[in-house]
Parts: sequence; C-alpha cells; structure tokens
Amino acid sequence: MKFKLILLLSFFSLLGFSQTGTVSGTILDKEYNDEPLPFANVSVKGTSKGASTDENGKYTINNLEPGNYTLVIGYVGYETKEIPFTLSAGETKVINETLAASGVQLKDIVVQATVSKEKETALLMEQQKAIEMKQSIGSQELSRKGISDVATAVAKTTGVSKQEGSGNVYVRGLGDRYNSTSINGLPVPSNNPEKKNIDLGLFSTDIVEYISIDKVYSSRIAGDFAGGNINISSKNYKGNGLFELSLGSTINTNAVNQNGDFYLQDGPSYSGFTNYGIPSNPLNAYNFENSLTPTNEAPFAGNIGLRAGKSYDIGEEGRLSLFANASFSNGFEYREGINQVLSAQGAEIKSFNQKRYTYKTNSTGMFNANYKLNNKHKLAYNFLFVNSSNQSKDTYFGSDRDYENVDLLVQRGTYVQNTLFVNQLLGNHEVTDKIDFDWGVSYNTIKSDMPDRTQNKLDSPIGANEFSLAMATTTDNHRYFQNLTENEAAANLALSYKFKEDEDGNNKGKITLGYNGRFKKRDFEATQFNFPILSSQLDIIQDPNNLDTFFNQTNYSNGLFSITTFNGTTKPQTYNGEQNIHAGFGSVEYKFNDKLSAIVGLRFEKVFQRVDWKTQLDATGGFNSFDRNEFLPNATVKYVLNDKQNLRLGASKTYTLPQFKERALFIYEDVTEVKIGNPYLYPSENYNLDLKWEFFPKNDEVISLAAFGKYILNPINEITLASSTNDISFINTGDYGYVYGLEVEIRKNIFKAEDDKNRLSAGLNTSIMKTEQELNSEKVRNETDYNVNLTDSKAGFTGASNLLINADLTYNHNFKNEGNVMGTFAYSYYSDRLYALGVEQKGNLVDKGLGTLDFILKTKLNKKFGIDFSAKNILNPRFKRVQENSTEDITVLSYKKGVFLNLGVNYQF
Repeated sequence: MKFKLILLLSFFSLLGFSQTGTVSGTILDKEYNDEPLPFANVSVKGTSKGASTDENGKYTINNLEPGNYTLVIGYVGYETKEIPFTLSAGETKVINETLAASGVQLKDIVVQATVSKEKETALLMEQQKAIEMKQSIGSQELSRKGISDVATAVAKTTGVSKQEGSGNVYVRGLGDRYNSTSINGLPVPSNNPEKKNIDLGLFSTDIVEYISIDKVYSSRIAGDFAGGNINISSKNYKGNGLFELSLGSTINTNAVNQNGDFYLQDGPSYSGFTNYGIPSNPLNAYNFENSLTPTNEAPFAGNIGLRAGKSYDIGEEGRLSLFANASFSNGFEYREGINQVLSAQGAEIKSFNQKRYTYKTNSTGMFNANYKLNNKHKLAYNFLFVNSSNQSKDTYFGSDRDYENVDLLVQRGTYVQNTLFVNQLLGNHEVTDKIDFDWGVSYNTIKSDMPDRTQNKLDSPIGANEFSLAMATTTDNHRYFQNLTENEAAANLALSYKFKEDEDGNNKGKITLGYNGRFKKRDFEATQFNFPILSSQLDIIQDPNNLDTFFNQTNYSNGLFSITTFNGTTKPQTYNGEQNIHAGFGSVEYKFNDKLSAIVGLRFEKVFQRVDWKTQLDATGGFNSFDRNEFLPNATVKYVLNDKQNLRLGASKTYTLPQFKERALFIYEDVTEVKIGNPYLYPSENYNLDLKWEFFPKNDEVISLAAFGKYILNPINEITLASSTNDISFINTGDYGYVYGLEVEIRKNIFKAEDDKNRLSAGLNTSIMKTEQELNSEKVRNETDYNVNLTDSKAGFTGASNLLINADLTYNHNFKNEGNVMGTFAYSYYSDRLYALGVEQKGNLVDKGLGTLDFILKTKLNKKFGIDFSAKNILNPRFKRVQENSTEDITVLSYKKGVFLNLGVNYQF
C-alpha cells in the first residue's frame, strides 16, 4: 500500500510538472535590418525567470506555471519592450520581437541612451559576456579621438605602441614578427619586403566598423602568434540610405615653415599613381626618365571622401545591403636633425645633419555587399582597394670616415607605391538549431614598387660650400629599382555543434571543428645602376640641385661616367618566397554553471617555407627551406564573480616564423645602415599565460587589471654585425627570453546628466612590463656564418617599452536640433625601448621615451552638417635615438615632427 501511495504521488507530481509551459523566440535588431540580436536580456516580469539571447538571437525560458505574464526584452542602448502574454498548461508560447535603438517613440518603449553595436557600450558588453578575452575599439571611439588610420587606432589600446615613422605596432613589447593582421578573420599580405605585417597606416578608419586585438591565443587564430592578432572588421552598412561627402585640409607646421622651399624628387605624380620603371637599353645609354633636379611644392594637403549605402528587401525575409567608400588624402611633412653612426668608443664614423621632405598619399576604395537570405543564411562579399605612396627627399650634410677632411653631401630621393587588392567571400549558415557552419575564402594581391630611387654624393672643402661629385665606391652614385608582388589565397571553415541543454533550454556546451589554409607566394627583384665617374671629373664644381648638367647622354657618350650593375647585365637581383600552411583545429566550450565557463582547444599546423635567391652576395643562387609540424594547445577559463565582475585565465603554446626577407641572402643599403638577410634563421616557440580581472560598473564603464607572461625559445632579434659599419641582420640570438607585465584599463564617466545632454568622461590604460633574453655569441657563431661577439649577455627585446600610457578626456554636449559638440584631449607615452643590440663592445641603440598630446573637436551643427578640427602632436617632442656608452649615452638620431593641424567639413545628403 505504501508503495502504491508513493507511485500515485509521483504520478501527480510528474503530471503537475508536465503542465508547466515555455516561452521562446528570436529577438532581432531593427538598426541592423533585422539581424539577430545577441546578448539581449529576456525576463518574465515579477519572477526570477530569464535568459540571454544567443549569437543567433534565440532565447528559451522553461518551467513557467500557467497564468498571465509580462515578457520584458531589453538591450543596452536599445528600447525596452514589455509584452503581456497568457500561458496555458503545457503550452510553448513563441514570442519574436524586433528592438530599435532608443529615441524612437513607440508604444511600451522605455527610452534609454542611443547606442549601436559598433559603439563603445556594445563592445564593452560583448567583452563582458564572451568567454574569450576580448579587446576592441569601435568607430565611435575612433571618431571621438580623431583617429584617421588603423595603426594609430591600435596604439590607443592597452599594451600596444606604434613604431615611430611607420605603421608597425608593438603588442606587449613584441614587434612585427610576433604579431599578425587580418580583415574579417582572413589574412592580408605585407606591403613591405622587410615586414611580416602590412602597414596598418594604409587603412583609413572610414572603412572600419571596429578593430579587435586578440592578445590571448585561441584555436581559431593562426599559430604564428605571440604578441597579438589585429583583426579589422570592415564597415557593414545596414540602413535605408546614406550619401555623405567630406572635405578637409591639413598642414604640418614644420613643412609650412620652410619659407616656400619644400623640395621633392622629380617623377612621382601628385595622385600617388605612377607608371615608370627601368628604361630600355639602360647599360648603353643614359635615358632615365626622371630629372635629378628637385621640384619645389606648396606643402598644403587635403582630403576628400564619399560614402554611400543602400539596402533592399528581397522577398519576405531577404535583405541586400550595399556600402561603398571612396577617399583620397595626402600630407606633407618635414623633419631635420642629427643622424650618425658611432664606434664602440663613441667616435663618429658617419655624422650628418639630415633634412627630410616627405609627401604621402592614400587612395582607398571599398565595396561591400551583404545578402541575408533569411535569419539562418547570410552571404557577404568584400572588396578593398588601397593605393598608398610615400615620397621622400633626403639630404645628409656632414662627415664620413670614408671621405677624410671634407664636408660630405648625400642626396637621396625615394618613392614607394603600394597597391593592395583584397577580395573576400564569406558565409554564415544555421543548419539546424544546434549546428552552425561558417566559411570564408579570400584572394589578395599586394604590389610594392620603388621605381628610380636616386642617390648622389658630393664633397666640399670644409666650410667652402662649393661641391663636386664624390666617389669612394662605384655604388655611391646610383639609381635603384625594386619591385615586390605577393599573392595570397586563404580559406576558413568552421562547423559548430551545441549540446547539453540546461533546465531552461539553454545549451551549456559547443564543439567547434575547422580548417584554415594559407598559400602565399612572393616575387622580389631589384636592380641598381651604378655610375662610376671619371677621376678627372671629381674636382669639377657642380650645382647639387642641378645634377642633370653632368648626368646626361652627352657626358655618358663622352666617357665622363659609365653605367654598371652587380653582374654586368640588366638581370635583377631576386628572391622568391613560398609559404603554405594547412591547419586543423578543434575546441570545446562548456558552461559548468552560472559562474564557471571554459574553452579548451587544440590546433595542428603543417608549415612549409622556402626562399630562393640570386643576389650580389650569391650570384650563382641558393635556397633554404623548412617543413614543420606544430601542435598548439590552448585554454581559456572564465569565472563570473558577480553580474559586474569577471575573472579570466588563458594559457597557450604558439610559434613565431621568420620572414622571407629575413632569410634571403639579400642586402638593402640605406645611407646610415645596411640590412642583410640570414638564411640560417629559424622559428621561435612561445608559451603564453594571462590572468585578467574586469569590472563593469555601468554599461559604458570598465575597470580591468591583467597580468601576463611569455616564455620564448630561440628568440629572433635584429643585431649589428660589425662595429665599423651599421650592418644589421636577423639572428636567433639566444636560447630563451621572457616577457611579463601588468595592464590596467579604466573608462569612467566623471559627470553624466540624466538626459545625457552633457557628459564628461575619461579613459586611461597603462602597461608596465619587463622583457629579458639571454644573448649567446657562441650560439650565433655555431648556427650562422657571422662571427659575432655580442656586447652584453642579457638584454630586453627590441621594440619593447617598460611603460606605456594612453589617456583621454572627452566632453560631449547634445543640442535639441540633433546637433552636438565633442572635444577630446588624448595623450600617449612610451618609455625607452631597444632598437638594435650592440656587438663588439658597441652599446645598444635605444629610442628614448616620448609623449604626444592631441586635441580633437568634432561638431554637428544639425543632423546633416558637421565641422571638425584637430591639432595633433601639440607638444612637438623631440624623437631621440641614442647609443649606450659606458660614460654617457650619445645621440645618433634626433628630430621633431611638428604639429599637424586639420580642418574638415562633412555633409550627409
């Protein structure tokens, strides 16, 4: 009887349980053309029942008793909807809703601050919700800080600094070879023969929706990683119509203060597009196209930009969104200062006063097409074209040990044109409620040309200021032509499966399996035409600004100079690189409870790299290759302390590849330094550990503290090969090195009115780090052909600063007519950092610490018309590179960049 009673009670309990109901549905984003809205909050009013939408906008709330309820749906910066509903016993109620940004007056809406997912609050929410450690900077923050290019944008994030005079960045003290760059998750080739990564300064922030910086490794990222992966998410327009025109003008105070004397080389066009190269029959006639007489330009720059977008409904669920951007900008710069090479004892080997006149252009075109077939299937095509040019006219005046008892004048004109084409096709598919399939393919091409770099040397009796042509070697007077073409195809495939639902119907786990492939080929060639001069002509006075009077066809025919190459023919020096990487990866993401989640992954990569060369250092030609298998485990753990605080831990193994140019036996000569490849260079291995605490006081505020450490086997460095010259190469300089440090980030509102008309906010991020590596001269001698004696047995990593600071203060005021004014002061600082390691008792080269201050003022007079002003590098600090010495550091490079002033207007039709 007792057993029957228990069985009867159990039956009624089960019957009662089966009579509970469920509410589920999909939440869409009106601002993004009804795309799924992840991380929206859905709750049943007056109860503890609730859920967050997943990445597909879906939610499920189980175990509701029959009755009348109100469903509350909200998302930061969007409207909040309250929807009454009645639930019957055993019923599954489906409630689908679409949320719009706040400020739209609809029934049952609670108005909040206007925000979109590319803005700071949305990125902070994604950072808080994700298991992986994320750091992003969106287009709102880019605009607020007046940032015009991606390199500067990345340098505003915690633990990242930008190399002076370039678009190369250092992440946690680790430079170019330790980082990687992608667009929409797919790789892009480099524009620089010496660099792994493309110059991030080429990318205008007009094409950016947000930039993410992954400093903690996960299986989806390529294994050639130690510092960080920088991913540019291209602008994805989803509105109903946009057409915007912007105009602006920029001046550099150094450039305009040259009293109308701003000199550039002849040949390159104002637009940055050129089409000239090696002339026909160059060894038997002097018929080079460009004059050696410099041109005088007015150093006033400008920019123009057009943006347009439109979306179209296709069928009942389909939507096609188109976006295009076209822009052109240019800029003039001038700098002057010391540039010299010293011996180990500090004696001057080369000592110049350098003047550099620079003209830069950037032309960008982008087209995106995003087609949503329905909420489960999406396709996207991205096309990007970037053409950039950098033209510099350099004069070096001073002394050179090879030219005794004279003043030496070196003139060099350099022009580089980079043309990048990016083509991407991507797809996202929800196969079932549990299975998703994402894919992407790309084909990219970069062409980098240095046509007709010119160099001439002249000397004068000390103080006489009357110059004649000089020649210590046959290469002193030359024209140089360089061409690089790199093609890269890539593919990403990822299949994910969700498993194990909890009592509320939410999936606790996800398994992801995928494949990545990268196939890169580089062709490089360079030809230098040297002009040996008849000795009797070396005493004839010449006008340095009119050397066409000597270097011409008549004087060549008369034998006053000749034309030679390294091999006596027009066949160029060459090196070719091939790199193929096949990668398979898998990861398991699991939520153990409301507080503890983790992702564990493993990536396998098969890496093949080969470099072939035929150069002046090896005229018969040679090659070097390696084939490696890399197993890369990784794990990330997230622990939720409370609804505003997280604790995260990440650990991984990665590797670092040497680059083609670093391994090719090729020599590149600058005026004060020479770089030589090292065929014996091989990859490093990296072990990474991260611990991070983060606190989100409000939806637009964050306070975080992170500790990190990296242990690197066989680190690669640039070192000086000899004390009498400034020859630099790339070497595995020791068995190990390590990096450790702390990162702090604070974003806080100092004052914020309830109606959000007035706001004063501040941001601060700082990194304190320590880098150290073993230096082993015997290892270098055993593994290479270089007989090197490193000055020290230990040193930091090249490019690393012990302290990085970024701070900003922003005031924002909104007007009633949809206008606003926003002013921002932004400050950045990096402490001393190592440029190159010294040898043979010669001290290290160190870039001294430097701080910059910018002011940005952006106004919207009304909804359509805006005026912007910026003043950058206001403090105009002096950049200084020193050679460490036992008694005192000696300056080897020094200059000021000047202040950059910009005024622009924009109008949205």
